[in-house]
Amino acid sequence: MADYHFVYKDVEGTTTEWDDIQRRLGNLPPKPEPFKPPPFAPKVDADEQPKSKEWLDAREPEELEELEDDLEDDRFLEQYRKLRLAELREAAKAARFGSILPITGSDFVREVSQAPSDVWVVVFLYKDGIAECGLLQNCLEELTTRYPATKFVKIISTDCIPNYPDRNVPTILVYNNSAVKGTYVGLQKFGGKRCTPESVALALCHSDPVLNDGHGGSDSSRGNVIEGVRRKFIEKVVAQHEEREEEDGD
Repeated sequence: MADYHFVYKDVEGTTTEWDDIQRRLGNLPPKPEPFKPPPFAPKVDADEQPKSKEWLDAREPEELEELEDDLEDDRFLEQYRKLRLAELREAAKAARFGSILPITGSDFVREVSQAPSDVWVVVFLYKDGIAECGLLQNCLEELTTRYPATKFVKIISTDCIPNYPDRNVPTILVYNNSAVKGTYVGLQKFGGKRCTPESVALALCHSDPVLNDGHGGSDSSRGNVIEGVRRKFIEKVVAQHEEREEEDGD
């Protein structure tokens, strides 16, 4: 006689009264959640989405260029497309630098002397192992992020000027339109060993609009620098006040 074994399986998620009692007593693990498939969502073609300001904001410059003929019937969106494209182009122009470019003597003419006439170039002459050079470089690195429309380059002093005395480094040369507009030897004009990015910025913009963030135009350079110094000073005072309050609370 054949031996038959039947296995009964109830509806998923149901339990017996005995199981419920054992779970309340902690003798059984919690009941697993019943499986629920994710809700079906049909894939939406980006080209079929309704056009809006938010939709245009998510497009890349190349995509905005291609939409020129598609929005002719919607005057508002076409105007907004042009405005958005101009904003992206201006942002890309402003961010063309943003770091200190290391160069050698053979690069100097191309990177400095032949820079576009609307670009100010800050040339940092340095020597490794000199503490003042490291201090000034830290300040310049912060300024590059604040003023990405100004070009910053660095070069070993003797690569730029043969036999340049180490006692004269760090040195900064400011170029514009193939001409030297300013020379700063040592840290004295930047506040000595207490120099900060703000003091360096003020010295560089003392007579010329050297630093440019790419948004306010070169004529407002000094005003932007002074406003930035004021803002940083307030931030430091607030931070110091909060630190003192935390120390008093401890």
